[in-house]
Amino acid sequence: MSKRILVVDDELGIRESLKKILKKEGFDVITASNGHDAFEIIRSENIDLLITDIRMVGMDGVELLKVCKSVSPFTEVIMITGYASVDTAVESMKEGAYDYITKPFKKADMIRAVHRAIEKQTLTLDNINLRKRLEEVDPGLVVGVSSPKMREIIDLVHQVAPSQATILIYGESGTGKEVIANMIHKLSPRKELAMIKVNCAAIPETLLEAELFGYEKGAFTGAVAARVGRFEAAHRSTIFLDEIGEIPPSAQIKLLRILQEGAFERLGSNKTIKADTRIIAATNKDLTKMVKENIFREDLYWRLNVISIHLPGLRERKEDIPALLQYFLNRFAKKNDKIIKGIETKAMEALLGYSWPGNVRELENVIERCVVLDKDSVIGIDDLPEEITQTSPQMDIVNIKLGTPLEEAEKILMEEALRYTKGDKNLASKLLGISTRTLYRKMDKRDELQKKESLRMDK
Repeated sequence: MSKRILVVDDELGIRESLKKILKKEGFDVITASNGHDAFEIIRSENIDLLITDIRMVGMDGVELLKVCKSVSPFTEVIMITGYASVDTAVESMKEGAYDYITKPFKKADMIRAVHRAIEKQTLTLDNINLRKRLEEVDPGLVVGVSSPKMREIIDLVHQVAPSQATILIYGESGTGKEVIANMIHKLSPRKELAMIKVNCAAIPETLLEAELFGYEKGAFTGAVAARVGRFEAAHRSTIFLDEIGEIPPSAQIKLLRILQEGAFERLGSNKTIKADTRIIAATNKDLTKMVKENIFREDLYWRLNVISIHLPGLRERKEDIPALLQYFLNRFAKKNDKIIKGIETKAMEALLGYSWPGNVRELENVIERCVVLDKDSVIGIDDLPEEITQTSPQMDIVNIKLGTPLEEAEKILMEEALRYTKGDKNLASKLLGISTRTLYRKMDKRDELQKKESLRMDK
């Protein structure tokens, strides 16, 4: 369904011109000649983007912006202004406008601004819908899913959860593999029964097979009574096999049979037991390498790897850190009966600059430590562990020679920020201390200069 744009201007020529331009871009465009008519349209119809002139008789553009945001807060707004009223346009951005375009505007500038505004609105609504879906499962799961990588993962989770497919989750320790497994189970048709969890690395190799498949009385020394195994307990539910790379060869063979036939025998018994169990496995190891080294069965690997989910390390999704920080601060402040008013800028910078080898689990532990040891209700740089404050992350140092023109220095800083954030413009703008809109404009200016330089060289 095409996005709907409302163009408001008291000049017929501008209205018709914009309508023609935007229709060619695939948008559904309606127009109004004044603020009052536009407001009635906004109240009665779903408008994704409002493009309005600032100076109009009666209700002007700024008033229209305010009433629009009051009744339709997720409608993005672009202001059209003459050079004489740029100050007013800038002020309107504080009221919630996405951008402003000065008259006479270029067609390309308008199209670019419209596409960016629509993209922002789409992302905002997608994020809201995603959070609503997650809150239905578990309110705690909405934390730290703002980054593009995590949004992709959550979308994939929603796709695969209703199926019966086996899932293999990859990720470093502390990235949240169990959280994702919980989410898949809670969104699946098996959610009414508890998910059975097994940490394969925490159970001795000699006991793991008995834990997974159960045993009969007298099956081995100490087996004084029969016991149901984890797979049998997970019948019609889900079993989560964490650290699957630690499973011994003897158990690998039985696990392969379950995946192929849905059947197994308890230790000490010839009776075949059928188990309707969905398997979600997780590992922080390279299973393909283990297959090549004959440590992990290749046929088992392919049975487990029907759908794979790769969780990024926290250093790859640093835009999620502020939300995670606030969540952990609130949680541990409540747990320890403390009041934490906030975190100092230098402390936040240190936390954003740290590489987080222990990922989200390490961040959680650091924040709990800060809350417990806090004395003045504000987390400062001195409250952080030495490994964080004494680290000099690569992002902190950019070498620029004295005498470098300001424009060139700005270009270097911008490119380094984008390199560090792997192209994430929202995070790069935060690191640079500027708005995302300003970063886009500077990038456009840089591209234009590079194009001119290229043309000059060609001549």
